[in-house]
Amino acid sequence: MKKPVSLIFDTDIGPDYDDVGAITLLHALADSGQVNILATIASDKYAKVSQVLSVFNTYFNRPNIPIAVPKGKAVDDPDSQHWSDTIVARYPHRVKSNAEVPDAVTLYRQILAKQPDKSVTIVTVGFFTNLANLLESKPDQYSKLSGKELINQKVKQLVSMAGKFPEGREYNVYRDTEASIKALNNWPTPIIFSGFEIGEKVKTGIPLIQNKSITKSPTKDVFRISIPKAREDKNGRMSWDQTAVLVAIKGAAPYYELKPGRIVVKADGSNTWDSTKKGQFYLVEKRPATEVTAYINKLMMHQPKKKS
Repeated sequence: MKKPVSLIFDTDIGPDYDDVGAITLLHALADSGQVNILATIASDKYAKVSQVLSVFNTYFNRPNIPIAVPKGKAVDDPDSQHWSDTIVARYPHRVKSNAEVPDAVTLYRQILAKQPDKSVTIVTVGFFTNLANLLESKPDQYSKLSGKELINQKVKQLVSMAGKFPEGREYNVYRDTEASIKALNNWPTPIIFSGFEIGEKVKTGIPLIQNKSITKSPTKDVFRISIPKAREDKNGRMSWDQTAVLVAIKGAAPYYELKPGRIVVKADGSNTWDSTKKGQFYLVEKRPATEVTAYINKLMMHQPKKKS
């Protein structure tokens, strides 16, 4: 069996709820030995974000996974469907407030410093705030390397749900445009983008909320609460973040091919693609979206392993 992927999950879990599907996939694939979750880090700092991460890590029997939030300037967008109130009230979680967890960059540096060289995959399904700050971080008690040197030494690749390809304007990029430009112009390892156009076609969650055998699941609760609130979600929620997690752990094949080049982020947060450059890739569909939809729907119904 392949060695599990060592992974840091960086998420804005809240403004949209595909992040909830993504963290569920992450734990499902961890239960089958395909990934080792090093940390779950928020790129959004609304009041309940650390508690939400703690709910999912606790539910899937990994309550000790480190959690962090950005403590400086950062997006503060809550969940517009207000599902966080329900799951925080209904499910156990160790972290009770953002004040209890460290700053995102501090945790990144602490974890990266301990990992073997070129071993870590970072998957970001939110804003680039933390990654821009990490790049600019100075040597500290965890490592004598600068942020960029530390990333270059320890990180194998970055997989990102961001952008629209070959061109467009997408929320994760424009919501903190300054950080996006900083991070994507200076990131020293390969980057794979799962663009807006990939997840837009993958609509998931209906089989989960219709599954009567699943009775107490924060994932089901979030999708049950949120899907009826938007007409566009009647066939399931678009699954941008799940595709990024899937590719980060299992690779692009068989569902996607990689188009090489580099992203160009403009001042208004829109992006184009420069195919004459190297080092970055975006996903291009290779198999019908229905196939990846079925696979993600199955993983989103994953239940925690029984404690022995």
